[in-house]
Amino acid sequence: MRAPVIDNLQYAKFSPGIFREMREGGVDAVHVTIAYHESFREMVLNLERWNRWFEDHPDLIFKGISAEDVIRAQESGRTAIFFGFQNPSPIEDDVGLVEICHQLGVRFMQLTYNNQSLLATGCYEAEDTGLTRMGRAVVAEMNRVGMVVDMSHSAERSTLEAIEYSTRPIAITHANPAWWHEALRNKSDTVLRALTEAGGMLGVSIYPHHLKGGSACTLEEFCAMIAEAAQRYGARHLGLGSDLCQDQPDSVVEWMRVGRWTKGVDYGEGSAAAPGFPPMPAWFSGNCDFGFIRDGLLATGLSAEEVDGIMGGNWHRFYAESFGPS
Repeated sequence: MRAPVIDNLQYAKFSPGIFREMREGGVDAVHVTIAYHESFREMVLNLERWNRWFEDHPDLIFKGISAEDVIRAQESGRTAIFFGFQNPSPIEDDVGLVEICHQLGVRFMQLTYNNQSLLATGCYEAEDTGLTRMGRAVVAEMNRVGMVVDMSHSAERSTLEAIEYSTRPIAITHANPAWWHEALRNKSDTVLRALTEAGGMLGVSIYPHHLKGGSACTLEEFCAMIAEAAQRYGARHLGLGSDLCQDQPDSVVEWMRVGRWTKGVDYGEGSAAAPGFPPMPAWFSGNCDFGFIRDGLLATGLSAEEVDGIMGGNWHRFYAESFGPS
């Protein structure tokens, strides 16, 4: 088996065209967001939509639930789709729904999405109180059933406490180091060292607000950041989490930032002058462009084995260690 290509975070406006691009780009697995602010019932409706896509396009995609599905995707020339939440809203106030969601195929869940949740503090809050009592109970349940704790949108103390409290390695599926680019969503060296020393994974993000230079960030700059992160934390703890929102209208970024929690306008890391999705860098517009990243990483001096890991092998190993019961 060749080394897999895995993108561990997308929220594109999925369509047959994008599914075909996944195949053209040789993408073996994608972790897709199926909830931002949805309730349990609303999340189930999103699962129904994915079931129709699986039914209508079985030659292109199928539902992934285990690491073995990445191999099955390669053998059948398809892309395995893994589900995740960017907010714990689908479990509402019921820890028992963690296991139900895992049974439905959900494999990742963020404890927060920017704001304070019932579980932890988001990265946009002024005060970070860490994991709540329910947060600790949910982390323990996620550990038990095999759902990965994701702290991509969480504040510093909450993230460090999740790393410490979790009995299994956690993930930051889509963020970059703050030493490369200061952004509310990027992570400190302290967090990244704690994450990787505990066996966790960082998925580097191509979302322009998290890139040094924004949309003008070059491939060489992005890959140099990854090489530096590999030197600091070990290449085996790095993967891709592009945060690709291909073809999404600006109304979707409003849902992501605002949901139903406010009547106001939240521009996130955008602004009133640029409220919508920022343009992607010229070298990455969609699922056909992962080859550019591979070439860019090889040009930094990383070994072929290290590059294979970052392109997907490391996530594949993490899936194998994380998706089953403890």
